[in-house]
Amino acid sequence: MLVGSIMVMILTGIPLAFVTGLIAILFTVAWFGPMGVPLVSSRIYSFVNEYVLVAIPMFVLMASLLDRSGMARDLYDAMRIVAGRLRGGVAIQTLVAAVFLAAISGIIGGEIVLLGLIALPQMLRLGYNRALAIGTVCAGGSLGTMIPPSIVLIVYGLTSGVSIGDLFLATVIPGLMLASFYILYIYVRCTISPEMAPPMSAEEQDIPTSEKIAKLKGVVLPFGVAVLVLGSIYGGIASVTEAASMGVMGVFLSAAIRREVTWALIRDSLKQTLETCGMIIWIGVGAAALVGVYNLMGGNRFIEGAILASDASPAVIVLIMMGLLLLLGLFMDWIGIALLTMPIFVPIIIKLGMDPVWFGILFAMNMQVSYLSPPFGPAAFYLKSVAPKDMSLAEIFRALLPFIAIQIVALTIVFMVPDVALWLPNWLD
Repeated sequence: MLVGSIMVMILTGIPLAFVTGLIAILFTVAWFGPMGVPLVSSRIYSFVNEYVLVAIPMFVLMASLLDRSGMARDLYDAMRIVAGRLRGGVAIQTLVAAVFLAAISGIIGGEIVLLGLIALPQMLRLGYNRALAIGTVCAGGSLGTMIPPSIVLIVYGLTSGVSIGDLFLATVIPGLMLASFYILYIYVRCTISPEMAPPMSAEEQDIPTSEKIAKLKGVVLPFGVAVLVLGSIYGGIASVTEAASMGVMGVFLSAAIRREVTWALIRDSLKQTLETCGMIIWIGVGAAALVGVYNLMGGNRFIEGAILASDASPAVIVLIMMGLLLLLGLFMDWIGIALLTMPIFVPIIIKLGMDPVWFGILFAMNMQVSYLSPPFGPAAFYLKSVAPKDMSLAEIFRALLPFIAIQIVALTIVFMVPDVALWLPNWLD
């Protein structure tokens, strides 16, 4: 009844945060009476009192400052020096830039909009195949779910009690592997069908040395911020929350050095941060209340007992979980999925003797697929907001199909070979 009520109310168009909160209160009163309401409020308090939550507004603010300054644009321009002469070089350059942007910000929507404004027009101007250009921008921009510091992994770590530092280490190889698969696909496809990616003119390829030096200088500051944030986490110098704060300061000082700090930049960055974090916190409050009531009613013990008592192998159980995540990803935002399902799934994973860090990477990869998948793939809508008017949502979703297939291949590899995710954290331990 509880799950069915959620599905029915979501179809009414009520925001997920209010759906979960309302159902939590109704079921609490119906099951335990009015005296059970304080149990819900205590669950909410424990959620908002989590120290690691502070990392989310810090990383969002860092991404907002980066997007509104010229650093991201300079970073993209500098990639021409790396990939300009390759077959499909502009598309490859876009993906390389997307990896760097993801390593600095970890926010997906901003990356897709930024690449849609910078990279998409350039590829269309050069005569690139429209589907290839669309898929490159959306797939590259969505790498923020995998490349640390990923907000997806921070929320997973928060809800599952798993070390966020270990999650960041575990996602490095799978994230770079997925980006490499994208690049390989583009290179092979453009080599087989050269008309899909006409080369740049000789004038555009022959960048003067002085301009190369100027463009490379533009990479120094954002690269330094990425090293500051990730190096302090991996080196054990700072916690994720402390590193996020250092990242904000690093981006702000970098913008100040470039003389790009204005009141408008600060105001707009803070506004976007408040809007994004407000959404995350409201969904988190509703989900915390709902999961609390579900657990009090014995739902977690029922599901755990039913799964563990079944004859299904652990691998089959994980496959069923991933199938549910992919299904939910077609209709729900990743934040709601994480906060609603991970408190139920992760204890089962631990009871089965499987690594919750590895499962966290599988979850992030599932959410990567959901970002591109119709009918409600957020990446398509982000790109549509800045795409040419003649580019329809149907065209965008069709263009994403090969990249969704690549994501599923990468997800299968990590599922079949857990060491792809676990080798680096185990090695550093």
